[in-house]
Amino acid sequence: MTIDWNQFTPWTSLGGGLVLGIASALFIVVSGRVLGISSILGDMLRAKRADLGWRLAFFAGLLVSPLVYSWVAPLPAVRIDADWATLVVAGLLVGVGTRYGAGCTSGHGVCGLSRLSARSLVATLTFMSTGFATVFIVRHVLA
Repeated sequence: MTIDWNQFTPWTSLGGGLVLGIASALFIVVSGRVLGISSILGDMLRAKRADLGWRLAFFAGLLVSPLVYSWVAPLPAVRIDADWATLVVAGLLVGVGTRYGAGCTSGHGVCGLSRLSARSLVATLTFMSTGFATVFIVRHVLA
């Protein structure tokens, strides 16, 4: 196995992780809420009027941030090696898994682990081991 050095971006990844960590910490300090994207967006449809404004602003920030980033650096090329049916099925499975697992990978991995949540530790270990097993099976057993 070799590393694709063109795709290996430790400094960019470290920067993104730092921004995400700082944003998560600030969000919990300012609002008292965990920065769980799946619950923020999932609860937007049934949010109380007082909660709707910050949820919409959060969602708008998710959509606008790549445009802001593009003013600083070129956006990376998007390459998806799957057909539409695979993407739709994968998206539905992620949505069901997020609800069933009481949060997404980022929510458990960043916010849950930082709060020392046992449930988030189990969820994150499950996500990671399932990902490792899937990659091994796809690349070495089925290939």
